[in-house]
Amino acid sequence: MFSLVDANAFYCSAEQVFRPDWRGKPIIVLSNNDGCIVAANRQAKEAGIEKFLPYFQVKALCAQRNVIVCSSNYELYADLSAKMMAIIGRFAPDQHVYSIDESFLSFKHSYPAIKCLHTQGQLIRRAVWKEARLPVCVGMGDTLTLAKIANHAAKKIQGYKGVCVIETPEQRTDILRQLSVGEVWGIGRRISKKLESINIRSAYDLACMPPSLARKQFSIEIERTVRELNGQVCKQWDEARTDKKQIFSTRSVGERITDYESLLQALSKHIGIAALKARQQGSYCKTMLLFASNSPHDERPVSYKVIVHFPCPTHCTVELTQALTQAASKLFRPGVRYYKIGVGLVDLASEKHFQFDLFTPAKVNHALMHTLDGINQRYGRDTMFLAAQGIQQKWAMRRDLLTPQYSTQWQCLPKIKC
Repeated sequence: MFSLVDANAFYCSAEQVFRPDWRGKPIIVLSNNDGCIVAANRQAKEAGIEKFLPYFQVKALCAQRNVIVCSSNYELYADLSAKMMAIIGRFAPDQHVYSIDESFLSFKHSYPAIKCLHTQGQLIRRAVWKEARLPVCVGMGDTLTLAKIANHAAKKIQGYKGVCVIETPEQRTDILRQLSVGEVWGIGRRISKKLESINIRSAYDLACMPPSLARKQFSIEIERTVRELNGQVCKQWDEARTDKKQIFSTRSVGERITDYESLLQALSKHIGIAALKARQQGSYCKTMLLFASNSPHDERPVSYKVIVHFPCPTHCTVELTQALTQAASKLFRPGVRYYKIGVGLVDLASEKHFQFDLFTPAKVNHALMHTLDGINQRYGRDTMFLAAQGIQQKWAMRRDLLTPQYSTQWQCLPKIKC
């Protein structure tokens, strides 16, 4: 038996944790640079606000309907997510954090000791609300796909009140009949259209499809989904994740970059982010990709990129930044208003098993990088950084509607008046 615990409109719910006066009110959260809507709670959707629309299109409607608008407070979301996952993990011996707001649990070794799974689900909901003030829904099923289905039912179908346990074939059939095929985990928009063209419109229709036919007409993954919908375990989460083959750090800037110094600072910032990820997974970089462009909506869209090869692979932020200063001039063109910039570390090699060249000594300063990462881990990101990133970063991501980072910044600690 598996369980999926999923937070309700997580970004919006996280904004309400330290603002009890916002509970029950419509809230939306915007993307980077306050571009489009990435999260909207139920009250906001009822007010006519749709997700993924540009904010400027619905700004007047938000003001008219008294919708609370927030910039993405990633620091707050990450901290609350870690607390939520720690609470959820107490209820089962095996846990897999699937995303920032979703976590799978396996009751394989503890299911006989649980008298009532529905009661267990209610206990999980109460614990997360009591200790983290986040509303969650719990779905349970014999497979990961059925757990996803049950979680969807707990949220969308009336009567379940936040907890759905699929225990009988009759209950499974009833729920599958109420879900469209596009709502099944792993069925994307393109595949759902193909399925609908052969009269497979509901999740129940997909479950009735012969597995061999699903594999022949689509893929082995669709076959596994069909089998999982019928209670046969075919999917498992990975106990050990493979290292990434490429690491990228890219973002649209909050204010257009028009001078060489700002472009150099922005690229240095992304090098620091990418290099940290490489060190965390124990990888050296053989090749670095630098790119910068203006907006595709500009009158003359342009894009530039530079590839830097290292004779001796590295994950040292200092060495990577030094290579940037020698190559960045090839990216800069006067008159171009840069909107999107980024860095990619490609052709990665394992730090443990890499064979160095006898005549090309490594330049990585492991002690310096260990100290840099240790300080930033303890006191917060960018407590210590290279001066190449600049101090006043006018190009930094725009978050004009940012709420306080209540749990990660000392100056933002909530004050309680008794």
